[in-house]
Amino acid sequence: MENSQKIPLLNWRKVLIPPSTKILEAIKIIDEGSLQIALVVDDHNRLLGTITDGDIRRGILNNITLDSPAQRIMNPRPVFARINDAQENILALMKSKELHQIPILDENNCVAGLEILDELIQLVKRENVAVLMVGGIGSRLRPLTDECPKPLLKVGSKPILETILDNLIEAGFHRFYFSVNFKAEMLRNYFHDGSRWGVKINYLYEDKALGTAGSLSLLPYRPSIPFLVMNGDLLTKVNFNQLLKFHQEHKAEATMCVREYTFQVPYGVAKIENHRLVDIAEKPIQQHFVSAGIYVLEPEILDFIPSGAYLDMPELFQFLLAEKKHVATFPIREYWLDIGRMDDLERAKFDFTEIFE
Repeated sequence: MENSQKIPLLNWRKVLIPPSTKILEAIKIIDEGSLQIALVVDDHNRLLGTITDGDIRRGILNNITLDSPAQRIMNPRPVFARINDAQENILALMKSKELHQIPILDENNCVAGLEILDELIQLVKRENVAVLMVGGIGSRLRPLTDECPKPLLKVGSKPILETILDNLIEAGFHRFYFSVNFKAEMLRNYFHDGSRWGVKINYLYEDKALGTAGSLSLLPYRPSIPFLVMNGDLLTKVNFNQLLKFHQEHKAEATMCVREYTFQVPYGVAKIENHRLVDIAEKPIQQHFVSAGIYVLEPEILDFIPSGAYLDMPELFQFLLAEKKHVATFPIREYWLDIGRMDDLERAKFDFTEIFE
């Protein structure tokens, strides 16, 4: 079978887990292996369900804690094939169901193997365009940004934007647009046309600040498939392939990456009904999902972006919600840091060697 690969016995057995396994341990199994799946089985290796990255992120959005049993987030009705099925039929089933992995069961419903498409373990060039927003002034990082645009500030051995570019190239992206304004020529002089990295970089020049969404109106043509938009001051290990897969699986018109943000109120919080005090919560912890500055958009979303007008991404998403568009959220559980302030930059320098080298 040309487009798939039989997984050696020892490899697929590593992703078998009992239903009592903590979700955090399931995450490690999925992230550390090349198979991108965990198979939940009983004591006799009978398949109970499957867990993929998407199942984990949906669990996070539903506030299921990572120390909960994996059974809580597994898909209890997974698609599977039989051990005697022809490989051509298995491939056809995977394509029809848009599956990247499929467990192989014997006559007793015990796991006997796993089939996985080559694209999960081999780099495939993506035709999705990536637009990086790198035109900001970076005023909170002055005086460092007085003479150098923020994306060119070095963290570790290279500029912030070069690390972002490397991560996207690793995920298969090779067509880029840099939206530039402040000190645009410094950025262009460093990255040129991208040939040094084996990719193509074009530039969107903002004559005036257009915001994190407004400069998309400068794209010279409308992409034919979903495209990525990302702020150029983020360091993250988010799985971009999983992000695009999530967007497509949910048939979203726009997907916003979100990050869990937790803070503790430093006071006792009073709960009041009319004039009566009914409860006091002492220094409660608040948890919210906040925008992470990474988005996937369908091409038709460009219709909502006026030409030459200032527009930030939160405003664009408000418009989409008002128009009843299908907007999804993708929770980032990997490393993520927005380098907006001086202490963020110092933290990035501290983290860089361990996370990115």
